[in-house]
Amino acid sequence: MVKKRHAHFIFIKTNQTLLLPVFCRKMTHVKEKIKQLASDFHPEIIEIRRHLHSHPELSFKEVETGKYISSKLASFGIRHEHGWGENGVVAYIEGKNPTSKTIALRADIDALPITEMNDVPYKSQNQGIMHACGHDVHSASLLGAARILNELQNEFEGTIKLIFQPAEERLPGGASILIAEGVLENPTPKNIIGQHVLPALPAGKVGFRPGMFMASADELYVTVRGKGGHGAMPHENIDPVLIASHVVVAMQQIVSRRSNPTVPSVITFGKINSTGGSTNVIPNEVKLEGTFRTMDEEWRAQAHVLMKNLAETLAESMGGSCDFHIEKGYPFLKNDEELTARSRQHAVDFLGEVNVVDLPMRMTAEDFAYYSQVIPACFYRLGTGNVARGITSPIHTDTFDVDEDSLLVGMGLMSWLAISELATTS
Repeated sequence: MVKKRHAHFIFIKTNQTLLLPVFCRKMTHVKEKIKQLASDFHPEIIEIRRHLHSHPELSFKEVETGKYISSKLASFGIRHEHGWGENGVVAYIEGKNPTSKTIALRADIDALPITEMNDVPYKSQNQGIMHACGHDVHSASLLGAARILNELQNEFEGTIKLIFQPAEERLPGGASILIAEGVLENPTPKNIIGQHVLPALPAGKVGFRPGMFMASADELYVTVRGKGGHGAMPHENIDPVLIASHVVVAMQQIVSRRSNPTVPSVITFGKINSTGGSTNVIPNEVKLEGTFRTMDEEWRAQAHVLMKNLAETLAESMGGSCDFHIEKGYPFLKNDEELTARSRQHAVDFLGEVNVVDLPMRMTAEDFAYYSQVIPACFYRLGTGNVARGITSPIHTDTFDVDEDSLLVGMGLMSWLAISELATTS
């Protein structure tokens, strides 16, 4: 008798080929265990999320956050290493036959320089710093998944690597640092899965998109120099404010007239200021800060040259000068087609078809993209909104919060995706 194992069944060849859903029954059993454990651990994971939320730390400064995550993993009895990228943590959960296959789950742990305006018991205690992008939810969910998976070690084969990554919000991005330190080695994951909150999606739902998903992101730092003087006598000066204004407007031509309209691109300047200027004083220089985002690496490189040449030539033609510096940031994020299709189906199995949606491309960026450039990756969105309770604020705002029922899905689905993916034959 010869057995062949497939993703959802075991085929047994006898005189007649019979399809026996043995594996399917086993996975149903595991799925129900995951849901029960998620429910059991939910109160604890809420407390973990609230602790993280009330003690946020900025990128590259997540000292106490890393220590806290390490202490929780130790209390769960999970082997881990603290110090990746200085403050990151990597944990390992081994099932049966641990060398057979490895997959990775990732969460980010840093916060943003935003002053929280929510009046909640778990409001940020660190003035001017807030978990306004949901990284507290990501970390708490992965700790919950760690707890669940540790309870189910006898239910799967292979190893699950848990990556609690620092510095997602600041260049060069913690993902690039951890990759350089070897986080995708010893053992090497076959693929990696990550999740990110989405307040526009109700808690209980998740969203997926195969292929191109999120844009590359470059930071633009521009200094326009002229000759300052009295505002009533501009003919005696070279006005860098006027030059900078022309530069901002002209930059939009890069997108509207120079790029292929089938390639999404965005140029935005979010900051402009001068030193020494006033209502009647023309300053010597003006500084601009902005971002350039796109979905095509060849066009990205071309646009860098075009932006720099246009700004410098324009400033020179108006009698001034321009220093146009581009800080190259995260690459585009491309979800592996096959892995994402499987993950979406696993999510349907776990949550039901009605709770799994298809997402459009986004011009936002994520350093998870670095992982997607190295191994097959799936980055999906976790619904955290609740209109009835007024939980609707977007990420990166001072009133952002989440429906904590989303943590049930956050930890449960990550556990289910990990075990389901280990069970595939690919």
